[in-house]
Amino acid sequence: MKQEECVQLLASHGIRPTSNRIVVLRALALSARPLTLAELETKILSIDKSGVFRALTLFREHHLVHDVEDGSGSMRYELCHSHSNDEDDDLHVHFFCERCQRTFCLDGVPVPEVSVPSGYAVTSASHIVKGICPECGVGK
Repeated sequence: MKQEECVQLLASHGIRPTSNRIVVLRALALSARPLTLAELETKILSIDKSGVFRALTLFREHHLVHDVEDGSGSMRYELCHSHSNDEDDDLHVHFFCERCQRTFCLDGVPVPEVSVPSGYAVTSASHIVKGICPECGVGK
């Protein structure tokens, strides 16, 4: 993702495009899968952990990233392809590989709709499927 595209994407979500935010956004855009804060920190040596975390928190508040709880004990972050600053409209299922411990987006698989009893208000939903990814292979 080019710098101009990053600036445009940040602006479209109501986020002022600082150099740190652009660097964090680029790292997320270049990743093929959701990343932990530690993985992002390793990829981005020019920004300390608190700077990366502040950017992620702001991105989450403006629906520019999803946070994914995959059961590994670490929160993972991925770019949200939402068209709204008010809600995430691209929720999808994630796959956690029990062998390599990586989490993958299953973009074409929407999170199943769940009906909740009266009085409950759903604010977010995530769906994790666990198993073995193709790279690890079932027979390996």
